Amino acid sequence: MDGKKVFTRKQKFRLLALMPVYFIIVGGILQPLPEIIPGLWAIIREPDFLITDYFIIGGVGTALINAGLLTLLCISIIYSLGMEMDGHTITSCCLMFGFSLFGKNLLNIWTILFGVYLYSRYHKMPLSKYIYIGFYGTSLSPIITQIMYISHLPYGLRLFISLLVGIAIGFVLPPLSTHVHYAHKGYSLYNVGFSAGIIATVTVSLLKSFGVTTESRLIWSSGNNGLFLLVLGSFFLLMAIGSIVLGGREIASSYHAILKSTGIAGTDYLKEEGGAATSFNMAVNGLFAMLFVVCVGGDLNGPTIGGIFTIVGFSATGKHLRNIAPIMFGVLLASFTKRWSIMEPSPMLALLFSTTLAPIAGEFGILMGILAGFLHSSVALNVGIVYGGMNLYNNGFAGGIVAIFMVPVIHSVMDRRARARGEISL
Repeated sequence: MDGKKVFTRKQKFRLLALMPVYFIIVGGILQPLPEIIPGLWAIIREPDFLITDYFIIGGVGTALINAGLLTLLCISIIYSLGMEMDGHTITSCCLMFGFSLFGKNLLNIWTILFGVYLYSRYHKMPLSKYIYIGFYGTSLSPIITQIMYISHLPYGLRLFISLLVGIAIGFVLPPLSTHVHYAHKGYSLYNVGFSAGIIATVTVSLLKSFGVTTESRLIWSSGNNGLFLLVLGSFFLLMAIGSIVLGGREIASSYHAILKSTGIAGTDYLKEEGGAATSFNMAVNGLFAMLFVVCVGGDLNGPTIGGIFTIVGFSATGKHLRNIAPIMFGVLLASFTKRWSIMEPSPMLALLFSTTLAPIAGEFGILMGILAGFLHSSVALNVGIVYGGMNLYNNGFAGGIVAIFMVPVIHSVMDRRARARGEISL
């Protein structure tokens, strides 16, 4: 990453690889090595639809190792494609790490990525143009696993259908993701999550029409808060200290510039403000999200740590403390007025993933951010019923809907006010 010190391309990728390596080491310490391989096999064999906490399925150490290995593979793929590091490199790798704690594993992501590869070949474009969409699009990996559990079909046919569906999903992701961006205009950061929700709705509807039913589930661990306050707290503090050492005095002005940005999709703090300020922003947001979860009575487990690392990842491409806090407080406020508790699993995930709407707070202010979080909590807790937990980025789909609903209304009100202040007749 760029900072006061200039790093080579290889050094930047090695620095990024420190994140998964740290958690692989922690995983090896937390769980005996003889249990790791059986744990990874259990994760691969388990249906992965929401909510499936790998801390329970394979063990805490195994889940961290699964996430670390997948993240290292993603970093290796990006590096092997000859790509330069930018904000999306960091975002995609952090998302791969986070969601590999509760849905993605060493087996179920590859058919979707292969579909994206075929799309790039069909259009004679380099894979590097679409690889990040592919990584984000592996949010639909549970569909691949679920098809393998259609018990009344022969194994060979199930395998063929799952491969075909995975490739088809990967093939349609790039054009659909490009198209839906125009609907929310960058005010929801989880753009591929929105397109993945559409794909999941269509795919699950097709499966249901053939009598294949899907249901959400709840496998949710608790009792790990003390451990992960130490593990995550140490990681984020080391990241913050390292950022300050590398960035020197310039980090304060660069971080201030990050806080002033709206964070609308297309933002790249790594290119705009350098690596030191970006990693410092990631560390601050990670600490804030972790402490927020604990302070409201939530659990630090696979899904919530996945949510925290989603915030951390997008801290390179749009999120900062000023635009995520209003959204999260909006969800918290909603918990006092609605029929659910913020400590329940789905509301807790909505609390973290609602920050997809950070650009609304960044562009339109604190009150609109609180309103966005308030609305998002209701949409996120109800919209997933249409695809039965098959889209890991459920909040990305919900956030896109909220952004499409809110932003045109806000713009219309602001436009009328702007004209009213002038001399244009209304």
